[in-house]
Amino acid sequence: MTIQTIADTIKSKMDPSTDIGATVKFDCGDDGVIVIDGQNVSTENANADCTILCDIDVLEELVSGELNSTAAFMTGKIKIEGDMGVAMKLSSIL
Repeated sequence: MTIQTIADTIKSKMDPSTDIGATVKFDCGDDGVIVIDGQNVSTENANADCTILCDIDVLEELVSGELNSTAAFMTGKIKIEGDMGVAMKLSSIL
């Protein structure tokens, strides 16, 4: 799955009431980034309140529901930089 396909999947899961009140970036290294800011989902790199570092395969598993975000963090599959509270709000999207 490409980074754009994953971004589109995230966007499709969001409803008008979905707003975590902060900017989150999923950084998949050379595979690209996804930035969520309010209702906007972009693959353009930007500053964020919280950055989640992971492989694109891990992000795909998170978005599809195959991998729990807490388990991913506890096993080191994702790393979080910035506001941890923002990362915890992502469960409403993922």
